[in-house]
Amino acid sequence: MSRRPVLTAAVSLAAAAAVLGVLAPPALAHDAPVPLPPLEAASDQAGAGQAAPHEPAELTVGVAHSGVAGGDGTYKLTCGPAGGTHPRARAACDRLAELAGAGQDPFAPVAAGAMCTMQHGGDATARITGTWRGHRVDATFSRKNGCEIARWRTLEPVLPNAGR
Repeated sequence: MSRRPVLTAAVSLAAAAAVLGVLAPPALAHDAPVPLPPLEAASDQAGAGQAAPHEPAELTVGVAHSGVAGGDGTYKLTCGPAGGTHPRARAACDRLAELAGAGQDPFAPVAAGAMCTMQHGGDATARITGTWRGHRVDATFSRKNGCEIARWRTLEPVLPNAGR
């Protein structure tokens, strides 16, 4: 029996899962992100019907070649409270708080050796630097393959909806 159809099917399944965001690339021990501290409980000042305060963040978001009107440029994003020059500061802070609540590090790179689809999602690039939840951030983003496209989409609206 030929191994080629089995290998082709396995790669196709992994590619489809990566594109759909079903599977995250496996993290290697040396690539593991720093564990995030647990979210603090909302203070008594957050009344009924109000969102809990955002986790502290002071980030600089630089985006190029996004193809999105008003998407390119360098923006400041602060969370806790939401502000800065980012065009969607509140939504961006809400997304970061959602990822923190799920225990995800949205700035972690794609794991070395991850199987990624070889699709090109556009020329968009981004760099995010600063601090988030007390941790230093210096992360770069692109849309050069399926893993990077999924990583970019995870951070929307911190990053613009490029390629859509």
